[in-house]
Amino acid sequence: QVQLVESGGGLVQPGGSLRLSCAASGFAFSVYAMRWYRQAPGKERELVAGISGTGSTNYVDSVKGRFTISRDNAKNMVNLQMNGLKPDDTAVYYCNTWKNSRDYWGQGTQVTVSS
Repeated sequence: QVQLVESGGGLVQPGGSLRLSCAASGFAFSVYAMRWYRQAPGKERELVAGISGTGSTNYVDSVKGRFTISRDNAKNMVNLQMNGLKPDDTAVYYCNTWKNSRDYWGQGTQVTVSS
């Protein structure tokens, strides 16, 4: 079965960096688009970044130039490098894929940006 396991969250000061990772298993990882979403307290879950199986990427405007999504198809991993973090980036970050007409989600990893 599809499993997505995130890691790498934590507490960081404004302007700092974090690297999130998502380990995927149970499906043909290389052919599926992967996405990172986030959900802040009291807000709806929003798409942060996506990457296709061939490496094409897209980002929400608020993170362009600061975040980079990448994937390693040999290791079944998708990463999110986050630089220049701001307090507004504080949220639970989720790894996601869409397969067989449904969403699959990881358990989420907390990112807190605070001084």
